[in-house]
Amino acid sequence: MTPSTYDVVLVGGGVMGSATAYHLLRADARLRVALIEQDPTYARASTTLSDGNMRVQFNIKENIQMSLYGLEVLARFGDEFAVDGDRPDPGFRQQGNLFVIDEASHDETRDGLAQQQRLGGMVEWLAPEQVRAAYPLYENLDGCVGGTLGRQDGTMSPLAVLQAYRKKAIALGARFIQAEVAEVLRDGGRAAGVALASGERLSAPAVVNSAGPWASRVAHTAGVRLPVSPTKRQVTTVEVAARPGHILPALFFPSGLYCIHEGGGLFMIGKSFPDDPVGLEDFSWERRRFEELIWPELVELMPSFDRLKITGGWAGLYEVNTFDGNAILGEWPELPGFYLANGFSGHGFQQCHAVGRYTAELILGRPHALDLAVFAASRILENRPAYESRRKII
Repeated sequence: MTPSTYDVVLVGGGVMGSATAYHLLRADARLRVALIEQDPTYARASTTLSDGNMRVQFNIKENIQMSLYGLEVLARFGDEFAVDGDRPDPGFRQQGNLFVIDEASHDETRDGLAQQQRLGGMVEWLAPEQVRAAYPLYENLDGCVGGTLGRQDGTMSPLAVLQAYRKKAIALGARFIQAEVAEVLRDGGRAAGVALASGERLSAPAVVNSAGPWASRVAHTAGVRLPVSPTKRQVTTVEVAARPGHILPALFFPSGLYCIHEGGGLFMIGKSFPDDPVGLEDFSWERRRFEELIWPELVELMPSFDRLKITGGWAGLYEVNTFDGNAILGEWPELPGFYLANGFSGHGFQQCHAVGRYTAELILGRPHALDLAVFAASRILENRPAYESRRKII
Protein backbone atom coordinates (compact mmCIF):
# COMPACT_ATOMS: atom_id res chain seq x y z
CA MET A 1 0.00 0.00 0.00
CA THR A 2 1.46 3.34 -1.05
CA PRO A 3 1.58 5.75 1.91
CA SER A 4 -0.25 9.05 1.80
CA THR A 5 2.17 11.95 2.13
CA TYR A 6 1.84 14.91 4.46
CA ASP A 7 4.05 17.62 5.90
CA VAL A 8 2.74 17.12 9.44
CA VAL A 9 0.71 14.34 11.06
CA LEU A 10 -0.91 15.08 14.42
CA VAL A 11 -1.81 12.08 16.57
CA GLY A 12 -4.82 13.19 18.61
CA GLY A 13 -7.55 15.52 17.39
CA GLY A 14 -8.53 17.06 20.72
CA VAL A 15 -8.03 20.72 21.51
CA MET A 16 -4.21 20.49 21.53
CA GLY A 17 -3.93 18.77 18.17
CA SER A 18 -6.60 20.96 16.61
CA ALA A 19 -4.97 24.15 17.90
CA THR A 20 -1.60 23.07 16.51
CA ALA A 21 -3.15 22.23 13.13
CA TYR A 22 -4.81 25.66 13.07
CA HIS A 23 -1.58 27.51 13.79
CA LEU A 24 0.36 25.47 11.23
CA LEU A 25 -2.09 26.31 8.45
CA ARG A 26 -2.50 29.88 9.55
CA ALA A 27 1.27 30.26 9.19
CA ASP A 28 1.47 28.42 5.85
CA ALA A 29 -1.69 27.54 3.93
CA ARG A 30 0.28 25.28 1.59
CA LEU A 31 1.02 22.71 4.27
CA ARG A 32 -0.46 19.22 4.04
CA VAL A 33 -1.69 18.51 7.57
CA ALA A 34 -3.41 15.35 8.81
CA LEU A 35 -5.29 15.44 12.13
CA ILE A 36 -5.94 11.90 13.38
CA GLU A 37 -8.57 11.23 16.05
CA GLN A 38 -9.73 7.78 17.15
CA ASP A 39 -13.12 9.01 18.42
CA PRO A 40 -14.67 12.04 16.68
CA THR A 41 -17.52 12.02 19.22
CA TYR A 42 -14.90 12.94 21.87
CA ALA A 43 -16.87 10.91 24.41
CA ARG A 44 -13.72 10.07 26.39
CA ALA A 45 -11.56 13.02 25.40
CA SER A 46 -9.94 14.93 28.24
CA THR A 47 -10.93 18.20 26.57
CA THR A 48 -14.65 17.60 26.75
CA LEU A 49 -14.49 15.97 30.19
CA SER A 50 -12.59 18.85 31.78
CA ASP A 51 -14.08 21.58 33.99
CA GLY A 52 -13.20 24.20 31.37
CA ASN A 53 -11.47 26.41 33.92
CA MET A 54 -8.77 28.94 33.09
CA ARG A 55 -6.49 30.78 35.47
CA VAL A 56 -3.67 33.28 35.50
CA GLN A 57 -2.61 32.04 38.94
CA PHE A 58 0.58 30.06 38.34
CA ASN A 59 4.08 30.45 39.74
CA ILE A 60 6.23 29.69 36.68
CA LYS A 61 6.47 32.76 34.47
CA GLU A 62 5.78 30.87 31.25
CA ASN A 63 2.61 29.29 32.64
CA ILE A 64 1.33 32.76 33.52
CA GLN A 65 2.24 34.07 30.07
CA MET A 66 0.41 31.20 28.39
CA SER A 67 -2.75 32.07 30.32
CA LEU A 68 -2.47 35.75 29.46
CA TYR A 69 -2.14 34.87 25.78
CA GLY A 70 -5.16 32.58 26.09
CA LEU A 71 -7.15 35.51 27.45
CA GLU A 72 -6.18 37.54 24.39
CA VAL A 73 -7.40 34.76 22.11
CA LEU A 74 -10.69 34.40 23.97
CA ALA A 75 -11.33 38.14 23.69
CA ARG A 76 -11.38 37.85 19.88
CA PHE A 77 -12.54 34.25 19.66
CA GLY A 78 -15.75 34.71 17.67
CA ASP A 79 -14.05 36.77 14.97
CA GLU A 80 -10.89 34.69 14.70
CA PHE A 81 -12.62 31.32 14.45
CA ALA A 82 -15.66 32.22 12.38
CA VAL A 83 -16.30 29.78 9.52
CA ASP A 84 -18.83 30.68 6.80
CA GLY A 85 -20.30 33.39 9.01
CA ASP A 86 -20.70 31.10 12.03
CA ARG A 87 -19.05 32.81 15.00
CA PRO A 88 -18.33 30.34 17.83
CA ASP A 89 -19.00 31.38 21.41
CA PRO A 90 -16.91 29.67 24.10
CA GLY A 91 -19.27 30.93 26.81
CA PHE A 92 -16.37 32.30 28.82
CA ARG A 93 -17.71 33.26 32.25
CA GLN A 94 -15.09 35.27 34.10
CA GLN A 95 -16.46 34.78 37.59
CA GLY A 96 -12.91 34.63 38.96
CA ASN A 97 -10.89 31.96 40.75
CA LEU A 98 -10.39 32.24 44.49
CA PHE A 99 -7.51 30.28 46.02
CA VAL A 100 -7.55 29.80 49.80
CA ILE A 101 -4.05 30.17 51.24
CA ASP A 102 -2.74 28.44 54.36
CA GLU A 103 0.44 29.18 56.29
CA ALA A 104 2.45 26.51 54.46
CA SER A 105 1.79 28.09 51.06
CA HIS A 106 1.82 31.76 52.13
CA ASP A 107 5.33 32.80 51.09
CA GLU A 108 5.29 30.97 47.79
CA THR A 109 1.86 32.35 46.96
CA ARG A 110 3.01 35.89 47.68
CA ASP A 111 5.98 35.40 45.35
CA GLY A 112 3.72 34.00 42.64
CA LEU A 113 1.22 36.81 43.10
CA ALA A 114 3.94 39.42 42.65
CA GLN A 115 5.02 37.79 39.40
CA GLN A 116 1.44 37.51 38.13
CA GLN A 117 0.92 41.20 38.79
CA ARG A 118 4.23 42.19 37.16
CA LEU A 119 3.19 40.35 34.00
CA GLY A 120 -0.17 42.12 33.91
CA GLY A 121 -2.43 39.60 35.60
CA MET A 122 -5.42 41.00 37.49
CA VAL A 123 -4.87 39.04 40.69
CA GLU A 124 -5.18 40.46 44.20
CA TRP A 125 -4.48 39.40 47.75
CA LEU A 126 -7.44 39.09 50.11
CA ALA A 127 -7.34 39.04 53.90
CA PRO A 128 -9.39 36.24 55.53
CA GLU A 129 -12.38 38.51 56.14
CA GLN A 130 -12.27 39.55 52.46
CA VAL A 131 -12.17 35.90 51.44
CA ARG A 132 -15.39 35.31 53.35
CA ALA A 133 -16.96 38.40 51.81
CA ALA A 134 -16.07 37.13 48.33
CA TYR A 135 -17.45 33.66 49.13
CA PRO A 136 -20.10 33.86 51.88
CA LEU A 137 -20.72 30.09 51.91
CA TYR A 138 -17.13 29.54 53.06
CA GLU A 139 -17.57 29.90 56.82
CA ASN A 140 -14.86 27.86 58.55
CA LEU A 141 -11.74 29.93 57.96
CA ASP A 142 -9.56 27.97 60.39
CA GLY A 143 -6.15 27.74 58.77
CA CYS A 144 -6.93 30.39 56.16
CA VAL A 145 -4.33 33.18 56.23
CA GLY A 146 -5.69 34.85 53.09
CA GLY A 147 -6.63 34.25 49.51
CA THR A 148 -5.78 35.23 45.96
CA LEU A 149 -8.57 36.28 43.61
CA GLY A 150 -7.92 36.25 39.89
CA ARG A 151 -10.58 38.41 38.33
CA GLN A 152 -9.73 37.41 34.75
CA ASP A 153 -10.05 33.70 35.57
CA GLY A 154 -13.17 31.72 34.83
CA THR A 155 -14.86 28.77 33.13
CA MET A 156 -16.13 28.07 29.64
CA SER A 157 -17.35 25.31 27.34
CA PRO A 158 -14.39 23.04 26.46
CA LEU A 159 -16.38 21.47 23.63
CA ALA A 160 -17.09 24.86 22.06
CA VAL A 161 -13.38 25.74 22.09
CA LEU A 162 -12.40 22.35 20.67
CA GLN A 163 -14.97 22.46 17.90
CA ALA A 164 -13.96 25.98 16.94
CA TYR A 165 -10.30 25.03 16.52
CA ARG A 166 -11.19 21.81 14.71
CA LYS A 167 -13.63 23.44 12.26
CA LYS A 168 -11.27 26.31 11.53
CA ALA A 169 -8.32 23.98 10.94
CA ILE A 170 -10.40 21.90 8.53
CA ALA A 171 -11.60 25.06 6.78
CA LEU A 172 -7.96 26.07 6.33
CA GLY A 173 -7.15 22.73 4.73
CA ALA A 174 -6.42 20.16 7.45
CA ARG A 175 -7.55 16.62 6.68
CA PHE A 176 -9.42 15.11 9.63
CA ILE A 177 -9.03 11.33 9.76
CA GLN A 178 -10.98 9.03 12.08
CA ALA A 179 -8.49 6.30 12.90
CA GLU A 180 -6.35 4.72 15.56
CA VAL A 181 -2.60 5.13 15.28
CA ALA A 182 -0.87 1.78 15.73
CA GLU A 183 2.71 2.95 15.38
CA VAL A 184 4.91 6.00 14.89
CA LEU A 185 7.16 5.14 11.97
CA ARG A 186 10.91 5.69 11.96
CA ASP A 187 13.37 5.95 9.10
CA GLY A 188 17.08 6.64 9.40
CA GLY A 189 16.84 7.59 13.05
CA ARG A 190 14.00 10.09 12.70
CA ALA A 191 10.19 10.08 12.69
CA ALA A 192 8.76 9.32 9.28
CA GLY A 193 4.99 9.17 9.73
CA VAL A 194 2.47 6.79 11.27
CA ALA A 195 0.88 3.41 10.62
CA LEU A 196 -2.84 3.20 11.30
CA ALA A 197 -4.60 0.22 12.83
CA SER A 198 -6.24 -0.30 9.45
CA GLY A 199 -2.83 -0.93 7.90
CA GLU A 200 -2.72 2.39 6.05
CA ARG A 201 0.51 4.37 6.32
CA LEU A 202 0.82 8.13 6.38
CA SER A 203 4.23 9.53 5.55
CA ALA A 204 5.41 12.81 7.13
CA PRO A 205 8.72 14.34 8.28
CA ALA A 206 6.99 15.74 11.38
CA VAL A 207 4.76 13.76 13.75
CA VAL A 208 3.11 15.48 16.73
CA ASN A 209 2.06 13.48 19.78
CA SER A 210 -1.05 15.33 20.96
CA ALA A 211 -2.76 12.21 22.26
CA GLY A 212 -3.47 13.41 25.81
CA PRO A 213 -3.74 10.49 28.25
CA TRP A 214 -2.82 8.13 25.39
CA ALA A 215 0.49 9.97 24.91
CA SER A 216 2.70 7.34 26.55
CA ARG A 217 1.19 4.56 24.48
CA VAL A 218 1.77 6.49 21.26
CA ALA A 219 5.32 7.42 22.26
CA HIS A 220 6.13 3.82 23.18
CA THR A 221 5.51 2.74 19.59
CA ALA A 222 8.35 5.09 18.60
CA GLY A 223 10.67 3.73 21.28
CA VAL A 224 10.18 6.79 23.49
CA ARG A 225 9.38 6.45 27.19
CA LEU A 226 7.32 9.35 28.49
CA PRO A 227 6.57 9.94 32.20
CA VAL A 228 2.88 10.52 31.45
CA SER A 229 0.31 8.57 33.43
CA PRO A 230 -3.41 8.42 32.43
CA THR A 231 -5.08 9.13 35.76
CA LYS A 232 -8.81 9.08 36.45
CA ARG A 233 -10.29 12.14 38.13
CA GLN A 234 -13.98 12.64 38.81
CA VAL A 235 -16.36 15.56 39.23
CA THR A 236 -19.65 15.52 41.13
CA THR A 237 -22.50 17.95 40.55
CA VAL A 238 -24.66 18.89 43.52
CA GLU A 239 -27.53 21.19 44.44
CA VAL A 240 -27.83 22.90 47.83
CA ALA A 241 -30.50 25.05 49.42
CA ALA A 242 -28.33 28.18 49.44
CA ARG A 243 -28.98 30.47 46.49
CA PRO A 244 -26.23 33.10 46.15
CA GLY A 245 -27.41 36.25 44.41
CA HIS A 246 -24.62 36.09 41.83
CA ILE A 247 -22.14 33.59 40.41
CA LEU A 248 -19.44 33.01 43.01
CA PRO A 249 -15.76 32.60 42.10
CA ALA A 250 -14.47 29.08 41.62
CA LEU A 251 -13.06 28.14 45.03
CA PHE A 252 -9.82 26.16 45.50
CA PHE A 253 -8.60 24.89 48.88
CA PRO A 254 -5.00 23.94 49.84
CA SER A 255 -5.99 20.26 50.07
CA GLY A 256 -6.92 20.22 46.38
CA LEU A 257 -10.67 20.34 46.99
CA TYR A 258 -12.41 22.71 44.60
CA CYS A 259 -15.93 24.01 44.14
CA ILE A 260 -17.22 25.70 40.97
CA HIS A 261 -20.52 27.58 41.24
CA GLU A 262 -22.80 27.11 38.23
CA GLY A 263 -25.55 29.46 39.37
CA GLY A 264 -28.38 29.23 41.88
CA GLY A 265 -27.72 26.27 44.17
CA LEU A 266 -25.75 24.27 41.59
CA PHE A 267 -22.06 23.44 42.11
CA MET A 268 -19.36 21.19 40.60
CA ILE A 269 -17.11 19.55 43.20
CA GLY A 270 -13.84 17.70 42.72
CA LYS A 271 -10.59 16.65 44.35
CA SER A 272 -7.66 14.47 43.35
CA PHE A 273 -6.24 11.74 45.56
CA PRO A 274 -2.93 9.83 45.58
CA ASP A 275 -4.77 6.57 44.87
CA ASP A 276 -6.75 7.83 41.87
CA PRO A 277 -6.94 4.93 39.39
CA VAL A 278 -4.44 4.79 36.53
CA GLY A 279 -5.44 3.35 33.16
CA LEU A 280 -7.16 4.09 29.88
CA GLU A 281 -10.38 2.12 30.27
CA ASP A 282 -12.07 3.21 33.52
CA PHE A 283 -14.41 6.18 33.07
CA SER A 284 -16.87 5.20 35.80
CA TRP A 285 -18.08 7.87 38.20
CA GLU A 286 -18.20 6.60 41.79
CA ARG A 287 -20.74 8.22 44.09
CA ARG A 288 -19.03 6.61 47.08
CA ARG A 289 -15.80 8.57 46.51
CA PHE A 290 -17.72 11.82 46.84
CA GLU A 291 -19.78 10.73 49.85
CA GLU A 292 -16.92 9.19 51.82
CA LEU A 293 -13.86 11.18 50.77
CA ILE A 294 -15.02 14.65 49.74
CA TRP A 295 -18.34 15.49 51.38
CA PRO A 296 -17.05 15.44 55.01
CA GLU A 297 -14.32 17.99 54.19
CA LEU A 298 -16.75 20.06 52.16
CA VAL A 299 -19.22 20.28 55.06
CA GLU A 300 -16.48 21.16 57.53
CA LEU A 301 -15.44 24.12 55.41
CA MET A 302 -18.92 25.10 54.19
CA PRO A 303 -21.61 23.93 56.66
CA SER A 304 -24.44 24.86 54.27
CA PHE A 305 -23.42 21.80 52.22
CA ASP A 306 -24.49 19.46 55.02
CA ARG A 307 -27.67 18.73 53.09
CA LEU A 308 -27.42 18.47 49.36
CA LYS A 309 -28.74 16.62 46.36
CA ILE A 310 -26.24 14.79 44.18
CA THR A 311 -27.45 15.56 40.66
CA GLY A 312 -24.79 13.67 38.71
CA GLY A 313 -21.12 13.32 37.96
CA TRP A 314 -18.56 12.13 35.48
CA ALA A 315 -14.98 10.93 35.25
CA GLY A 316 -12.22 11.74 32.80
CA LEU A 317 -8.50 11.21 32.40
CA TYR A 318 -5.67 13.58 33.31
CA GLU A 319 -2.38 13.15 31.46
CA VAL A 320 -0.29 13.45 34.61
CA ASN A 321 3.40 14.21 34.10
CA THR A 322 4.90 12.18 36.92
CA PHE A 323 8.29 13.86 36.41
CA ASP A 324 7.37 17.43 37.41
CA GLY A 325 3.70 18.05 36.63
CA ASN A 326 4.24 20.47 33.76
CA ALA A 327 3.99 20.39 29.98
CA ILE A 328 6.47 18.36 27.91
CA LEU A 329 6.97 20.30 24.71
CA GLY A 330 8.99 20.12 21.54
CA GLU A 331 11.11 17.65 19.63
CA TRP A 332 12.26 14.53 21.43
CA PRO A 333 16.08 14.79 21.36
CA GLU A 334 16.60 11.13 20.51
CA LEU A 335 14.06 11.08 17.66
CA PRO A 336 14.17 14.12 15.35
CA GLY A 337 10.82 14.91 13.77
CA PHE A 338 8.83 13.55 16.74
CA TYR A 339 7.22 16.48 18.56
CA LEU A 340 5.51 16.35 21.94
CA ALA A 341 2.65 18.35 23.39
CA ASN A 342 2.00 16.23 26.45
CA GLY A 343 1.96 15.93 30.22
CA PHE A 344 -0.15 18.96 31.11
CA SER A 345 -1.42 17.39 34.34
CA GLY A 346 -4.80 19.08 34.34
CA HIS A 347 -4.09 22.47 32.77
CA GLY A 348 -3.74 21.50 29.12
CA PHE A 349 -7.12 22.84 28.01
CA GLN A 350 -6.31 26.36 29.11
CA GLN A 351 -2.83 26.22 27.55
CA CYS A 352 -3.89 24.97 24.11
CA HIS A 353 -3.79 28.45 22.56
CA ALA A 354 -0.13 29.09 23.40
CA VAL A 355 1.07 25.51 23.00
CA GLY A 356 -0.58 25.13 19.58
CA ARG A 357 1.17 28.27 18.39
CA TYR A 358 4.51 27.29 19.93
CA THR A 359 4.47 23.76 18.49
CA ALA A 360 3.70 25.14 15.03
CA GLU A 361 6.60 27.59 15.36
CA LEU A 362 8.97 24.77 16.33
CA ILE A 363 7.97 22.61 13.36
CA LEU A 364 8.24 25.50 10.91
CA GLY A 365 11.43 26.94 12.39
CA ARG A 366 9.77 30.28 13.06
CA PRO A 367 10.70 32.76 15.84
CA HIS A 368 8.77 32.17 19.05
CA ALA A 369 6.11 34.66 20.06
CA LEU A 370 6.49 33.15 23.55
CA ASP A 371 9.57 31.15 24.49
CA LEU A 372 8.51 27.96 26.28
CA ALA A 373 11.94 26.31 26.36
CA VAL A 374 11.60 25.81 30.13
CA PHE A 375 9.23 22.95 29.25
CA ALA A 376 11.48 21.40 26.59
CA ALA A 377 11.27 17.62 26.32
CA SER A 378 15.04 17.45 26.77
CA ARG A 379 14.66 18.24 30.47
CA ILE A 380 13.28 14.73 31.02
CA LEU A 381 16.50 13.15 29.77
CA GLU A 382 18.65 15.73 31.58
CA ASN A 383 16.76 15.38 34.88
CA ARG A 384 15.93 19.10 35.09
CA PRO A 385 12.41 19.26 36.58
CA ALA A 386 10.39 22.47 36.27
CA TYR A 387 8.16 22.41 39.33
CA GLU A 388 5.22 24.78 39.52
CA SER A 389 5.54 24.71 43.30
CA ARG A 390 8.51 24.26 45.60
CA ARG A 391 6.33 21.76 47.43
CA LYS A 392 6.01 19.86 44.14
CA ILE A 393 2.23 20.26 44.16
CA ILE A 394 0.40 21.77 41.19
